[in-house]
Amino acid sequence: MFAVIKTGGKQYRVAGGQEITVEKLAGEVGAKLEFGDVLMIGDGDNINIGAPMIKGAKVMCEVVEHNRAAKVTAYKKKPRNTYRRKLGHRQHQTVVRITDIVAK
Repeated sequence: MFAVIKTGGKQYRVAGGQEITVEKLAGEVGAKLEFGDVLMIGDGDNINIGAPMIKGAKVMCEVVEHNRAAKVTAYKKKPRNTYRRKLGHRQHQTVVRITDIVAK
């Protein structure tokens, strides 16, 4: 069984026992969370598509760790001037383990 969920402005295809990395979520390591924005649930040939969400469906998960993504470097330069700027950014992330998919 798999589901398509929406969190952090992105969509993820998840299955039970899978670990995914999403935008930072509130919750300590080991905390139980649930995603209520379920767009689609599939089980073999049975596929249930929401319009836009499936009512009563949720995906249960557990927080594994909080970390940061690889550094993204932005460099600005204007020719024939001494204008140079180098910026770096590391996005906060949360790794979650999908424990259960509940379809109602």
